[in-house]
Amino acid sequence: MLKCRTAWNKLAPLARSSSTVCRRNVRGTGLTNGRTPICVPATHMSSGAGGGGGGGGWDNTIYAVLVGAACVGGMTLTYKTLKEDQRRYEERIAEIASRPHRQEALTSSEPAELEVVPSSEADPTAPEVEVEAEVAPEVEVEAAVAPEVEAVVAPEVEAELIAAPATEAVSPSESTELPPVDEPVVEAPPEEAAAAPPVDPPVVEEAVLAEPTAPETPPVEISEASPALVSESAAESKPSSATFPSHVPYLLIGGGTASFAAARSIRARDPNAKVLIVTEEPDLPYMRPPLSKELWFSDDSSVTETLRFKQWNGKERSIYFQPPSFYIKAEELGSSENGGVAVLTGRKVVHMDVRGNKIKMDDGSEISYDKCLIATGGIPRNLQVIERAGEEVMKRTTLFRKIEDFKALDKVSRNVKSITIIGGGFLGSELACALGRKSSEFGLEVVQMFPEKGNMGKVLPEYLSNWTTERVKREGVKIISEALVKSVSFIDDELEITLKDGRVVKTDHIVSAVGLEPNVDLAKSAGLEVDSDFGGYRVNAELQARSNIWVAGDAACFYDIRLGRRRVEHHDHAVVSGRLAGENMTGTSKPYWHQSMFWSDLGPDVGYEAIGIVDSSLPTVGVFAKATAKDTPKAAAEQSGTGIRSESETEDTATSPVASTSPATVVEHKDDYGKGVIFYLRDKVVVGIVLWNVFNRMPVARKIIKDGEEHADLNEVAKLFNIHED
Repeated sequence: MLKCRTAWNKLAPLARSSSTVCRRNVRGTGLTNGRTPICVPATHMSSGAGGGGGGGGWDNTIYAVLVGAACVGGMTLTYKTLKEDQRRYEERIAEIASRPHRQEALTSSEPAELEVVPSSEADPTAPEVEVEAEVAPEVEVEAAVAPEVEAVVAPEVEAELIAAPATEAVSPSESTELPPVDEPVVEAPPEEAAAAPPVDPPVVEEAVLAEPTAPETPPVEISEASPALVSESAAESKPSSATFPSHVPYLLIGGGTASFAAARSIRARDPNAKVLIVTEEPDLPYMRPPLSKELWFSDDSSVTETLRFKQWNGKERSIYFQPPSFYIKAEELGSSENGGVAVLTGRKVVHMDVRGNKIKMDDGSEISYDKCLIATGGIPRNLQVIERAGEEVMKRTTLFRKIEDFKALDKVSRNVKSITIIGGGFLGSELACALGRKSSEFGLEVVQMFPEKGNMGKVLPEYLSNWTTERVKREGVKIISEALVKSVSFIDDELEITLKDGRVVKTDHIVSAVGLEPNVDLAKSAGLEVDSDFGGYRVNAELQARSNIWVAGDAACFYDIRLGRRRVEHHDHAVVSGRLAGENMTGTSKPYWHQSMFWSDLGPDVGYEAIGIVDSSLPTVGVFAKATAKDTPKAAAEQSGTGIRSESETEDTATSPVASTSPATVVEHKDDYGKGVIFYLRDKVVVGIVLWNVFNRMPVARKIIKDGEEHADLNEVAKLFNIHED
């Protein structure tokens, strides 16, 4: 093109003179035949003798020949340049298209060829290549017409077309995003390019090149065979042992009851939904209540391996909600036409980007989502005096929560002489009764200590708590009440627990059952609000923490339309809140109005169910009757057909309760409490109800609390539960 410009500069003055001569001759000839010669010499322009005209005609002919030659030469040069550009363009595209087949060979690029793309989210390959090739011919044509432009643009275009593009590894979420076609490509300076480390080229499919402006692309399956699609942070971490999709429509964090209930609800409303559950535990979703209840009463010596147990009704079932065949493999989730539920076990989510709609796991890998549920549950609390006591004490302390804890405690109970349970709540009392049953069989001493006066002292009224304490003692458990732990030490192969009143308890193993701390580790990175009073993520009535983030289960601090803001740590709440969150993730926008219940069994003969606020500091009224053989947890399970009593209860049966005609009796202090109802009052309104050995009446209790009315005579209200009928 530079040659074309030089020729044009030389020929331009001659072309202009020739044009002037032609115009003047046309005006002077006065020809009437309508045909004007190409070049008619004028007398005063002739270089020969006056009036001859021969010399002037010859000169004009030379001018015309030169102008024609210049035009032909320029057009020829332009044509050849365009053809050469087209050839280079086709070679470039062919080279890019062949990269997937040569990926293993191209494991690194020359540092000097590194290109810098302004957009941090851009794939620095295909889109820019196509733009360069399309723009370059237009620039060349324009340069042929306007040489001033060509001299500036052409060298840069040539450099871009000749340089082989180098690329940077991109993260899974970034690999599906494409830059705008009008975004410039800036070549790195030589000194920066020389310092840039070699990087792996990404896999570029021809389909991506064909549609560079598409806003969305299908999820990319990430595997160990595609290292270029893994982020740099993931490459530095330990390699993944399993493959999984980089994007899922529904992401559920946590593998407990709430997550499984949400997954089942999502699939019920959206049969083709693709759901991925990410859990820290190595197990598939399972129910936790049997860990402290039925599993301990199994006659199967291999129960710790099978995790199958007999319910109180005699039927056998597994602790897992569904067998492995129910789930699909995580690597098959993205390509599954009918969707499904996949579980990614042994993975902890350590960071959550709510703006980018993605999470980061402990191995550095990332997953993006459309909608997300946080159901991280809780972490067992421990006493600070135990945590500060040292490694030997911690090795001999169990925080009971998971399957591994059940297996470990079962093994310990067979190999030690003494176990001390610290805590008098639901879990502590259940484990005390369960281990107490084994005390005679294995020669095991079981001790339960708590700061209250009796078992379940924070929940049950004092008279009922005292009765429960005596019941636990009959199970073979040594009770130490009003016990405040001062210190724990390991002396002479024994643990010594020193109480603040000076008492000392020696034991071989400790079970710390002092409550649950909601797992809100993601609150900081996600910018989610944690309730300062109850703990847990604060959510609205629809269990939303953000527009596309929901929270369910133990970690949710929700607003109860009757009882105010609450946080509940029970199985029924996990089931119902998870189910509602799943429905809302599919677009139903339902408020959480459910009054969740909870239950506890002190063996197969004594159990209770509760709802609302059951706090022993509130005024209570108890109405009791004589129990029969059918008023036990075992009989209730036989009648309902399930060992998980919350699975059988519904709200529909509470619409029209029928009261018993038998007289009710208010009982406050008797030695035997066979069955009855305890009402918890706040401002003369019932806010909580405990059904003591009364089963399948929870819908009635739920309706009483939902109505929120004052009752002048609770004896009449107690008749609704039919406690006096045989």
